[in-house]
Amino acid sequence: MSNSSTASISVATLGTPRIGPHRELKTALESFWSGKIDETALLKTAAQLRAENWARQSARGITVIPSNDFSFYDQVLDTSVMVGAIPNIYGWKGGAVSLATYFAMARGSQGDDEACEHGHAHQHHGHGAPAQEMTKWFDTNYHYMVPEFSKDQTFALSSLKPIDEYKEAKALGYRTRPVLVGPVTFLKLGK
Repeated sequence: MSNSSTASISVATLGTPRIGPHRELKTALESFWSGKIDETALLKTAAQLRAENWARQSARGITVIPSNDFSFYDQVLDTSVMVGAIPNIYGWKGGAVSLATYFAMARGSQGDDEACEHGHAHQHHGHGAPAQEMTKWFDTNYHYMVPEFSKDQTFALSSLKPIDEYKEAKALGYRTRPVLVGPVTFLKLGK
């Protein structure tokens, strides 16, 4: 039996390599960490990589394109930041999480004090703190930062990254489906 209409098949991906075809993210991150580029340049590179990934998938016929599959470090760390699961050692007091705090959670940071107008030193938030524990994602060679929870843990929305990247893609003409680490997975991966 033949059907004269052509059926459409949806093709989806869960994400694409965020590093870029020529390792642009790695280069930008190393330049940022060494002080060769500033946060604005790093964010510009990230936005360009996301746009190129969405365009590449669209051009190849992907009909369900992911957003929020980009990360400067890993998606579990992004989830910790999104829900405010930031250990006290990083000095976060609520609100938006700075890249300095994000990278302190991922890489640790050196303690450096800055003199204030009163002449005494204040430590920057997130500075002088060790990185969170890193472990393998199940049985792969990929790693993630292990979320840390406290006995009195509360969660608070502290990042709109999934929404921001969805809107970013939409502004470029791509309708995407945000990729999220599920709440049970997130809690199960933590300590």
